[in-house]
Amino acid sequence: MLQTIESLRQEFALELKDVNSTADLEILKVKYLGKKGPLQQLMKALKEVSPEDRPEYGKHINVFKENLTKELTSREEALIDREENDRLAHEKIDISLPGKGRHSGRKHIITHTLDDMIDILIAMGFSVQDGPDIDTDYYNFEALNFAADHPARDMQDTFYINPPNILLRTHTSNVQARVMEGNKPPIRIIAPGRAYRNETITARSHVFFHQVEAFYVDKGITFADLFSTMHQFLEKFFRQPIETRYRPSYFPFVEPGMEVDIRCLACQGKGCSLCKHTGWLEVAGSGMIHPEVLKNGGIDPEVYSGYAWGMGVERLILLKYGVKDIRLFSENDLRFLQQFSDL
Repeated sequence: MLQTIESLRQEFALELKDVNSTADLEILKVKYLGKKGPLQQLMKALKEVSPEDRPEYGKHINVFKENLTKELTSREEALIDREENDRLAHEKIDISLPGKGRHSGRKHIITHTLDDMIDILIAMGFSVQDGPDIDTDYYNFEALNFAADHPARDMQDTFYINPPNILLRTHTSNVQARVMEGNKPPIRIIAPGRAYRNETITARSHVFFHQVEAFYVDKGITFADLFSTMHQFLEKFFRQPIETRYRPSYFPFVEPGMEVDIRCLACQGKGCSLCKHTGWLEVAGSGMIHPEVLKNGGIDPEVYSGYAWGMGVERLILLKYGVKDIRLFSENDLRFLQQFSDL
């Protein structure tokens, strides 16, 4: 057995000389100290040695193991130092080179625009009210005078979480009934937030979008209040004179209802691809609040009247900054987003 130990020691010494990396050293360590290595075989062979000779042979085996471990550790430390020095040599920093610039964080263009809209409307006397993104059919549809067979209730337009009662809101109008239930007129609020619709994603539409709804209820509210408020907001937002146009349209929660257009800012009404060569761009839906909606909110329509209008935030950004594709807002492409870093 002593001859076997000496033979292993010489063999190990030769192999250790050829080790040039920590990876190779680990292979050598497993070879000699592993469960299937020669050292374990020597320990098993002790069973065959006579009891009186076993302590002596055991001592030689332990000494061999200790020396082997010590040499491996010493070589490992030397290799680690060498590899670390090599790595540092390759990673040497040239302090004469100019430093890399760091870009400061900025608001997303949607957040920036939403904040801008809110600031304008607060200055005009509106307060801000929030509502849940996940809501019931009652607040999203029924309280807003949507008929039971209205197309917007169909699964193709609405994301239902638990049909037919729980859904992702399709507009921020779900705030209307909630506010009317808990407050008496005059009520003058805006409801900003995200809405969701089950639509095909294209350059001009998405399954989620941001909206700001304005809502005013008091005695004697007329179309004149709606027109003047809408026009004043648009001129403040676009920071230039705006020509508006109102077209009759149907919305279940207003009567009468209108769609609001502005003369195209890109071509000044002459006709271009942005306005589809019509000279006008739709920016909002609006109208006088339907009497049934007031009743559902606990407000007497014989005493009070009101108006409501809603605008898509992304649509206004498309118009104000000339963005061509609504999908760019949610793709997190820094090349696109950094264009608005100075706003």
